Amino acid sequence: MQTSSTKKTQEYYKHVSLFWTDLLSLMASKPYALSSAGPMRKFGTNMKKLSTELIEANDDLLEFNTRLSEYYKQLTDTWTEAQKQFNKKVPELPNDAEHIEASKRVWIDIFENYFTTLFDSTKFAENFGKLVSSELELAKHWNSMMSVLLDNANLPTKDDINEVYKELHSLKKRLAKMEKDSNHRTVKRNGK
Repeated sequence: MQTSSTKKTQEYYKHVSLFWTDLLSLMASKPYALSSAGPMRKFGTNMKKLSTELIEANDDLLEFNTRLSEYYKQLTDTWTEAQKQFNKKVPELPNDAEHIEASKRVWIDIFENYFTTLFDSTKFAENFGKLVSSELELAKHWNSMMSVLLDNANLPTKDDINEVYKELHSLKKRLAKMEKDSNHRTVKRNGK
């Protein structure tokens, strides 16, 4: 799917990006480096993670775009073929209500058959599966980059918030159990 030129460009981009990322990482590890002061030190040390994620995300974005193009090509080709078949089947008809209804039914049947065939095909299923997988990979990279950036800004990450929600849920359950036990003891005392 990828052309030789696209592949070479992608490899060159990776090489240059990793070179500069490694250089920045090396500079950030030295105490006298410009980026070693304040919040930029943390950003500098995490720059390698961000760059690596970005490079991998670009690979996945290229794959996603290739799969998305193939997806729309399959839909467009199917539409075009169905429309050609409809045009052959329904010659010039008079513009009365009876013929319009008949041509609508023919149009629906033809398109339904063509698209059902497409959606049942192995080629469509494989491409759609790879499209969804590449989209999930992109989301994984974006979430990872966002976590690093939020951590650099001393803001809670998604994992931090999830941990708080788990703890909150646990506390609610414990509190409900304590209230239930307390009410049960009160009823026993008052009922005796």
